Amino acid sequence: MTQQEDGKEEKGLDLTSRVYKLVVEHGKEGILQSELWKKLNLTSRDGSRLAIRLERRGLVKRERVLDNGRWTYKLTPLRLPIQIKSIEQAPCITCGLESKCAPNGVVTPYTCEKLIEWVRQDYIASTQGNLANQ
Repeated sequence: MTQQEDGKEEKGLDLTSRVYKLVVEHGKEGILQSELWKKLNLTSRDGSRLAIRLERRGLVKRERVLDNGRWTYKLTPLRLPIQIKSIEQAPCITCGLESKCAPNGVVTPYTCEKLIEWVRQDYIASTQGNLANQ
């Protein structure tokens, strides 16, 4: 492989990653393929090729949709990255009794006051955020 071919392949991989990242950022609502290639300053042909590549890899779903009288595809991610933010503050992570904790153990998640309080606080925070967005 020549240096020029190697550079094109590397650029293609980088561009594929950028396309996938943009699709993931739009989440379950998805993004129109026509909008995607405009945002990334691509030709419709290149945008289609990248979308098809991601579809073949099982990373996105391409659904044919009619937008303003024109056919295009809506791209949605088939897998969303795992978000750990919700469990970062879980008391179990730093609990000294974690090794003894089990559903039928001496220490159990069903009766752990620290865990119950953390879940309660997390629930309150998440519902307040949802109310603010309405």
